[in-house]
Amino acid sequence: MFTGIIQTTGTITRLEINEQHARLGICAPKLMQKDLPLGASIAVNGICLTVTDWSDNDFAVDVMPETMKRTNLGHLQKGSLVNLEPALALNGKLDGHIVAGHVDTTAELVIRNENENSIELEFAVPHKYAPFIVEKGSIAIDGISLTVTMAENDHFGVSLIPYTIQNTTLAHYQVGDKANIEVDMIGRYAVKQIQAWKKEF
Repeated sequence: MFTGIIQTTGTITRLEINEQHARLGICAPKLMQKDLPLGASIAVNGICLTVTDWSDNDFAVDVMPETMKRTNLGHLQKGSLVNLEPALALNGKLDGHIVAGHVDTTAELVIRNENENSIELEFAVPHKYAPFIVEKGSIAIDGISLTVTMAENDHFGVSLIPYTIQNTTLAHYQVGDKANIEVDMIGRYAVKQIQAWKKEF
């Protein structure tokens, strides 16, 4: 389980992709092997992955075909930056919102407005996921816990504060780029239950 509060960013150092799976090498000087041992979970751009190897310069994670299809990992290149968050400890502080690390889909950035102290982003999301996204609700974009500022017609917006701009990758996104989306877990189950009740009555 994660919170959507990014601990640091990392740089892709190795990228091995084939039809069956991919392996990524990630350099993140702020993360140490003692804090992220083999088998540990880490969210990479919001995707829950397992640390499978450590070297002197980086750590490795394996990615399955389903993950490659459903997320933006297939667009990464050597040198790309990714958002990183180790799994939440049971005694940890929940500063963002409950994030499972199970990406639902990708959304395309359609509008980017840069203001004096914020960046406003508007994304287009596949229609089937729009019911789970509500104004003032929570959403995880590339693993970042954000508040939805607008949600209508299969589009939603968020605003990035200076801290998010400086400490995550999202400020670098340009129109046409795709980001990983995990809708709010509570909203997903609430909508699912309402749909089930409608079928019964």
